Amino acid sequence: MTRASLDKQPQEVASMFDDVAAHYDLTNDVLSLGQARLWRKEVARAVDARPAQKILDLAAGTATSSQPFARAGAYVVPCDFSLGMLQVGKQRHPWMPFTAGDAMRLPFRDDTFDAVTISFGLRNVQDTSAALAELYRVTKPGGRVVICEFSQPTWAPFRSVYTEYLMRALPPVARAVSSNPDAYVYLAESIRAWPDQPALAALLQKAGWGRVAWRDLTGGIVALHRGYKAP
Repeated sequence: MTRASLDKQPQEVASMFDDVAAHYDLTNDVLSLGQARLWRKEVARAVDARPAQKILDLAAGTATSSQPFARAGAYVVPCDFSLGMLQVGKQRHPWMPFTAGDAMRLPFRDDTFDAVTISFGLRNVQDTSAALAELYRVTKPGGRVVICEFSQPTWAPFRSVYTEYLMRALPPVARAVSSNPDAYVYLAESIRAWPDQPALAALLQKAGWGRVAWRDLTGGIVALHRGYKAP
């Protein structure tokens, strides 16, 4: 079993997700106390996919996150660098155009997608700024980005309780429900080390995105960031 380190070597991270692919969606539902499904609904609202639009769902894993966009009539490309995740996804959704790709070197042409989105995957990329620049490159002028990522709870007392949950409660729960509990120790550590909401917004702006804003979900445990590419 593989556990990635916080220097986020792509091969290590991909291998770690390969290990947990079969039960990843179920484990996330358990560890998030059911909140993961609500977060996905908020992402779908923010992306606002329309018929015939092209949507890139980066770090899509098994493409659970891609389904709302497909149901809206958009052409959605689930992209991930974990072949294990893609294989499980292809078994579940054989009609979808699963694509293997590295967030820092996306295998798509410039100005391809009407919207690009990544949920709970950006913090696992080795170079966040490179990934944001790549997302910008493949987005059409006037297009949008939506990022859903773990963030920093806004209420200080709750932030302390949440941090304790991540490092104390999450690993034993993961041992009970996951095939690779060490992977969830890494995930907890990566959440603690991730930039807060204003810091991520600044990285988006530096990558060229305009009209950047964010909205907190579940008290700031998760934040939705949005930005637009100039027409």
